Amino acid sequence: YRIDALVKIGDERKVAVEVDGPSHFMQRQPAGSTTLKHRQVARMDHIEVVSVPYWEWDELRNSETKQHYLREKLGWGEKAIK
Repeated sequence: YRIDALVKIGDERKVAVEVDGPSHFMQRQPAGSTTLKHRQVARMDHIEVVSVPYWEWDELRNSETKQHYLREKLGWGEKAIK
């Protein structure tokens, strides 16, 4: 599989960030192929997978709100992205 972005946090934690567009969903529920991909990446590669649904991303108005959103998704809270 290919992932959209891999974020390494410290020496141990790896997070795959998947920006999932409309083809990844059916009525805002993940399609079976998307669920399978996320599950297999997590289990086979021991990588946490975080999904960014297109409708959530589209609602974010500027770079600052997008950075905040990603920090929250990654569990960084208010820490700065470096």
